[in-house]
Amino acid sequence: MRTLDGKVAVVIGAAGRGNMGQVIARAFAAEGATLIVAGRDAEALEALAAEIGGLAVTCDISDEASLARLGEAATERYGGIDIALNATGWGLLKPFLETTREDIDRITALQFTGAILFYQAMLRVMRDNGCLLQISSATASIMLEDHAAYMGTKAGADHVIRCVANEFGHRGIRANSIAPGFTPTPMTAKASRNQAIMDTFAKEYPLGRVGTSEDIADAAVWLASDKCFMTGQVLQVNGGVTLRRNPTNAEIVSAVKAARVAAQ
Repeated sequence: MRTLDGKVAVVIGAAGRGNMGQVIARAFAAEGATLIVAGRDAEALEALAAEIGGLAVTCDISDEASLARLGEAATERYGGIDIALNATGWGLLKPFLETTREDIDRITALQFTGAILFYQAMLRVMRDNGCLLQISSATASIMLEDHAAYMGTKAGADHVIRCVANEFGHRGIRANSIAPGFTPTPMTAKASRNQAIMDTFAKEYPLGRVGTSEDIADAAVWLASDKCFMTGQVLQVNGGVTLRRNPTNAEIVSAVKAARVAAQ
């Protein structure tokens, strides 16, 4: 028997080709779950759903009506859900004084307000003994320069997860966050294609390498399984970087310059 046999799972943030949400959706499906994949790119979602035998639902996490339709689709097709995972995100990197009101409103709508609205919509259609999961970030705990709005919204969502865990525990529903470190994904593609940047980050990881989306997917499968007796927590799936630190901008720039000189 596979770990998630008989479970119905929603993964929102699965429309980016090859992103963390898609990797997690594939892992859930491989472990026996029936998938509903959601996001804003209908074509990408349909391709993923066809690949894993799931249902694609176009959805904007910042829109309550859109989220309600996602819940309705889950109920109409499957009678409810057992797992809901939020993998949406925007990698905003801007100096603090250059972060505009528009930036703040956009990232808050996506990573804080939208996250809460998603939790609400999914809890309304979640069966007892279900599981709610949030993809957080190591930077909700440790510093990364020029990342304040991103860090703040991720940390805020982590605290909301604790509230959900406390309020819905009587139904057997678990709510947890997973905090990756720097991970090669479409969102970080520009940086992760640069080996000097990758090496600079890896030096700060006690386990000697940065993480992968597969690392996060493995953790998500366990958290979503009936074997998990954990709720209201942030699982630090990041090779121990939160024991240390992220590199500074100056260190990254220096490493990139040194690599260019060495290549000449």
